[in-house]
Amino acid sequence: MVSTAALVQRLHRVLDPEVPALSVMDLGIVRDVTATPDGCEVCLTPTYTGCPATERIERDVREALEELVGAGNVRVRTVLDPPWTTDWISEEGLRKLEDYGIAPPPKRSADKRSLLGIRTPLACPKCRSTDTERIAAFGSTACKALHRCLECREPFEAFKCI
Repeated sequence: MVSTAALVQRLHRVLDPEVPALSVMDLGIVRDVTATPDGCEVCLTPTYTGCPATERIERDVREALEELVGAGNVRVRTVLDPPWTTDWISEEGLRKLEDYGIAPPPKRSADKRSLLGIRTPLACPKCRSTDTERIAAFGSTACKALHRCLECREPFEAFKCI
């Protein structure tokens, strides 16, 4: 029997197809991993209903874990309650987003102003200036918005706070 720790370690190498700087563990969509005598079970929560990457992520997770426990021995369950939130992105994941050039979302629990609809300027991931503006509600994917830094003039995407 493969240990749960080995399964989790393997999941740290499964990348999000839309933001390949993050693993599924960084993203916080893996809710539970359990080793069983005949394989394993993993519970995933999609980032949002209708995310086009959900099926690909499920397939990638299954294939990665089957390398450890054997083909046909991985059960993947989708868990929708509670719904995923950007608060579930790990601290390492937030750093990886910024290093990749995507402004990470603010922690909703720490930024009460965002709950009131008051926008706090995002820091440019390239020069760290907060003199930025949103130029489009959607970036390359629905979970990101397009912004521009008014200091260095570089465009950048920002992960939306959900």
